[in-house]
Amino acid sequence: MEVKEKTRELLEDILTEQAIDIIKNLDLGVYVVSPEREILFWNKKANEIAGYVNDEVIGIFCQDNLLRHVDDNGTELCVHGCPLLETIKDGQIREARVYLRHKSGYRLPVRVKTIPVKKNNEVKGAIEFFQEDSEEINLLDELRRTREKALICPLTEIGNRRYTEQILEDRLSEMKRLNSKLGVFFIDIDDFKKINDTYGHPVGDIVLKMVTRTLVSIMRPYDFVGRWGGEEIVAIVPHIKKIELFDLGERFRKLVSASSIKIAQGRLGVTVSIGATISHENDTVLSIIKRADQLMYESKRNGKNRVTVSTA
Repeated sequence: MEVKEKTRELLEDILTEQAIDIIKNLDLGVYVVSPEREILFWNKKANEIAGYVNDEVIGIFCQDNLLRHVDDNGTELCVHGCPLLETIKDGQIREARVYLRHKSGYRLPVRVKTIPVKKNNEVKGAIEFFQEDSEEINLLDELRRTREKALICPLTEIGNRRYTEQILEDRLSEMKRLNSKLGVFFIDIDDFKKINDTYGHPVGDIVLKMVTRTLVSIMRPYDFVGRWGGEEIVAIVPHIKKIELFDLGERFRKLVSASSIKIAQGRLGVTVSIGATISHENDTVLSIIKRADQLMYESKRNGKNRVTVSTA
């Protein structure tokens, strides 16, 4: 309580109540520091941008390096080259583009402006205004969206082949590190060409979306479903035992069989043929996919609408 009262006294010595009320409600992050760079004030927008609430910052010093501002070269500005400190020293306004450390740990690009607070021509403290660098944020968002677009099948909204290969490679490495097993299911819609030829490709597209969404709805958050190509779908299931492959494959098969879409001629349902295998120690993306694919074709040869599990 004594610390808070002392901090309040220092703040009131720097700014009037009216000034405090104004910056409190600005749509910019604002904090006020003493000549020793003790943080005396932290507004709501600063909390929104950086993640820290008042009690976590009020009374600490910039040199405690909580926000850990860095420049493009990774230089710790709170220790070397702090714009706020330079403003306190010479009373000059400064602007800079820096990266603050959000409470969650990630780096956030912000633009800062440091302004001295003077009384009788003496610097009594300083104010830093900061806001997210929208140009940088927009670029990062656009890059993320572009990457997602490049990895997502626009029709089914699941991972495309390239993304599936990446996920499978990552999961295989992860399972080896954890000494665990990975299940791979190669799923093919039965008689899909006949559906396209009979009802047209728009209906075929709807069927494909129906099947993929049914599969996605079954999966756990850390499982993955990707479109390998055409009507071929790959499901990747970490931490699974070999004896569980058939039951899960049957669940896929039965739920797809129980799905249907409405068309002019009535309702249209489909079935799938599935090949399922467990990862081996020396598996690569190519080897495990090839094995699951061969098992799927075995399901086709044996009458379709069935699951074939690897015996090895």
